[in-house]
Amino acid sequence: MHKAITKTIAVAALFVGFLTEAAFALPANIAVGGTTNPPIGHYEFCKRNASECTVNGTDGGPMVLTREGWQKILEVNYEVNRAVTPMTDMEIHGVEEEWSYPDAVGDCEDYVLLKRRKLIESGFSAADLLITVVLQPNGDGHAVLTVRTDRGDFILDNMRSKVLRWSETEYTFLKRQSSENAGRWVKLQDGRAVAVGSVKTQ
Repeated sequence: MHKAITKTIAVAALFVGFLTEAAFALPANIAVGGTTNPPIGHYEFCKRNASECTVNGTDGGPMVLTREGWQKILEVNYEVNRAVTPMTDMEIHGVEEEWSYPDAVGDCEDYVLLKRRKLIESGFSAADLLITVVLQPNGDGHAVLTVRTDRGDFILDNMRSKVLRWSETEYTFLKRQSSENAGRWVKLQDGRAVAVGSVKTQ
C-alpha cells in the first residue's frame, strides 16, 4: 500500500478513536505550580536560539480544540515519529545532553522541538505547545510535548503514535515550559506520585 495512503488511514483511525472515546468530555488540565529551573539542555538551546525562548504574552487560557486542530496534532505526531529514528545524544553528539532539531535521528527532546515547530507553523500558539519533562515508570527522565486545550492537556510522545491525555499516560509529570514565557519553566503538580526535582531526559 502506498505510504501516503497508509499514513492517511492511520491518522483517520486515530481521529475516529478520539471521537468515539468520549473525546468531547471535559478532562482536567494538569495543575501548575511555581517557577523552577529549566533542563540544562533547554537552557543551552535557548542560548543558541534566543528567538524561540521569548515571552508569549498574556496567557489567554488553553486553545479551543477543533476537529481540524486535533487532526493536525495527530498528523504531526505521526509524521515526526515516522521520520526520525531514535538515538541518544551521546550517540549523535558525543555528549550527555544536547537539544537540537533532528534530521534523520534524534533524542526525545529533539522530537519535541520539531513537533512544536511544525505545529507553530500550522498556526498553533506557542503558549499551548509546552515542552514537558516527565519521569518514566523505570525512573528514567523523558521529554514530551504537551498541547494545552479546552478539552485537556494532550501528550505528543515519540514512544507512541497515539495521542493521550496527560492523565492517561504512565508518566509522572515534573515540569514544563511556562505558557507565558517559552524560556521559563514551571513545576507540575501531578498528584499521582511524588515528583523528582532534577531528572535528565533520555
